[in-house]
Amino acid sequence: MRNAKVLVDRNFTVGRVDPRLFGAFVEHLGRGVYGGIYEPGHPTADKWGFRRDVLDLVKELGPTIVKYPGGNFSHTYNWEDGVGPVGNRPRRLNSAWRSTEPNTFGTNEFIDWCRLANVEPMLVVNLATRRPQDAAYFVEYCNHPDGTTLSELRRTHGWDKPHGVKFWCLGNEMDGPWHPGAETPEEYGRVAARAAKIMRWADDSIEIAASGSSGRDLPTFAYWDEMVLKHAFDHVDHIAIHTYLNNWKDDALAFLASPDFVDAFIEEVVAIADAAAAKRRSAKRIMLSFNEWNVWYRTRRPYRTGMQTGWPVAPPILEEVYSVEDALVVGGVLISLLNHADRVRSACLAQLVNVIAPIMTEAGGPAWRQTIFYPFAQTSRLARGDVLRASIECETYAAAYYSPHDAKDAFYPVPRAAYLKLSAVANEGGGLSLFALNRDVEQDMAVLVNARGFGRLAVAEAAVLTDSDLKAANSKAAPDRVKPAKLSGVAVGSEVVRLELPPASWSVVHLTAAP
Repeated sequence: MRNAKVLVDRNFTVGRVDPRLFGAFVEHLGRGVYGGIYEPGHPTADKWGFRRDVLDLVKELGPTIVKYPGGNFSHTYNWEDGVGPVGNRPRRLNSAWRSTEPNTFGTNEFIDWCRLANVEPMLVVNLATRRPQDAAYFVEYCNHPDGTTLSELRRTHGWDKPHGVKFWCLGNEMDGPWHPGAETPEEYGRVAARAAKIMRWADDSIEIAASGSSGRDLPTFAYWDEMVLKHAFDHVDHIAIHTYLNNWKDDALAFLASPDFVDAFIEEVVAIADAAAAKRRSAKRIMLSFNEWNVWYRTRRPYRTGMQTGWPVAPPILEEVYSVEDALVVGGVLISLLNHADRVRSACLAQLVNVIAPIMTEAGGPAWRQTIFYPFAQTSRLARGDVLRASIECETYAAAYYSPHDAKDAFYPVPRAAYLKLSAVANEGGGLSLFALNRDVEQDMAVLVNARGFGRLAVAEAAVLTDSDLKAANSKAAPDRVKPAKLSGVAVGSEVVRLELPPASWSVVHLTAAP
């Protein structure tokens, strides 16, 4: 059995958890919208065509903000196509995903769905093939109360009150050579600054995220972010970054270390943002929006995305099946995000339904939870409060991260990974939530947590996700093959918590102040 020691103190915090850290992503991609959240004629569909079985699972999952409408889809999207009478909306080629977009679901339907799901909308404007004025018109349509052509247009469409969308993204993955609007960082930075300025003229209450690096392993990383902020620093609040992890190497230990790559990415972008502030002698701090992240195999090598000829409507694309080890890595990334709560103020698991998603559906049939559903749902529910600075004593091991962007199939070494990855959150009312990943695939781990300032604690909830088969997954036929179980071996005393973690496991322990 391995041993680890953790020291946390109620008075030493990283920062308060922004609820928007637990976001998700809905894109017009495959069955993410059509057959996912929206399926008129389904036995559970309501009068708007929203699948209520999916909506119930979304509420259980607990996302707080949802990014829409893309993704790569946004690069050629005209927001005007998705508003107004459905019968008058144009059918377009979805060139990003080689599909036909019927536009029967658009901005207003998305806002209605968000209200039913009790989530905040995050909207992406098209800066790839459209210009800043179009982005400002989108803000005006959504947020201006009345009295202008666009606000009155929204009202004639049936939405009398403004949507009040607060979070806006200036394009998506604008550094990516895979989309039609790829520009130099200098070009994009200037366009982003102009767009942000005119969007704020339409509504000065909004928050704006510039498009940062789509991956730490892209050749433009760092220079891209530096140049974008050189031009847009004064006009934006956040910079958006993306990361997808994988186990193409089929090395569980290395895969479980990959969330540490996320830590490095965050810290480097924070350094770039703060350097931009220092050059201006500014007290302003740019926050990070990690608005795409997940495990993604595209789906397994060689790529079998599901893209088809003939431009079908909503074909099954990128429908990853997630295993136990994938769920453990998702838990590890959640720990990374929590431990940078001072600067990561929003994040979006990509995506929500069917497409690289925690929720899967069958057309006309059931919906079920994938393995990655559970760590996200647990963390969204219990990680509310102040993240504590955790000092961890634990053995480490060497690992490497596989680059999906490198044509040479390169592996990049990461700093030695501790077998224990952990985050501690001080909850309101004197409670403490612990999120722990045991990355040792063979040995149990005994963890001694010294929780200063908490007094005597009591176990309110203790759960573990693990399996003897790390490749085990859920399916329509076996929707509960993998799910959390009770974590035994939790003992508490005065300012002390003892845990016994199984090998290759994700554990959540929620403690309350004892009477």
